[in-house]
Amino acid sequence: MRVTVKLYATLGDYLPAGSRNNRVEVEAAEDASVSMVLAPFALPPRLTHLVLINGVFVPPEERATSFLKEGDTLAVWPPIAGG
Repeated sequence: MRVTVKLYATLGDYLPAGSRNNRVEVEAAEDASVSMVLAPFALPPRLTHLVLINGVFVPPEERATSFLKEGDTLAVWPPIAGG
């Protein structure tokens, strides 16, 4: 199945060369979890602060058991500090 992965802010550095607009379409197994889809990007866990499937938050403890469907969008943000 095809899903879109969006990596925001500094996580964009983990996208493959040639990716545009902080996104890439990937081929994933039909039973792929969030963790499985993100594994090839080698994101440090401490940097995967906010994870959303189609705009719905996925808590860290559910990322190995939350499964994606064809056409889903998986978006990830690192912790952001500011003031």
